Amino acid sequence: MLLLWMALERLVGLHGPYIDRHALYTNLIAIPAFLIYCLALRDKRDHFYGGTMTYRQGFVSGAITTAIITLLAPLAQYVTHALITPDYFANVQAYAVASGNMTEAEARTYFNLTSYMAQAALSSLFTGLIISAVVAIFFRKHPSEILGEPLSDRLT
Repeated sequence: MLLLWMALERLVGLHGPYIDRHALYTNLIAIPAFLIYCLALRDKRDHFYGGTMTYRQGFVSGAITTAIITLLAPLAQYVTHALITPDYFANVQAYAVASGNMTEAEARTYFNLTSYMAQAALSSLFTGLIISAVVAIFFRKHPSEILGEPLSDRLT
């Protein structure tokens, strides 16, 4: 999903002529990311746990997904900046200096592949865990909710 998002950002000019708007629009990636976690946890509950899932099971499932995404995030950054948008760092550095937000040295230090790989891994980890914690609340389901009556009533 990230690679498609980066290609879309480049296509609409957020890595070039409209780079001044990049910081605003790039955060919208959180919407499809949240939806993917929702779909993944619902599928896990319905197909792996037989329709029931505790908060803990949901959170652990989300955390495992987050771990995989975190491990792949640096590779995704490499592919993004090597193949999809190789001019991004030059463009964003020039914009940061021209807008007076950074010196040239500061821009080179912040906007580079090594920095973005580290940022991607850390932000994937923290964001993924927060999303997992929230989504697990909504996709937990007690067995009695499936059976239509409390389990204790069915045993008597």
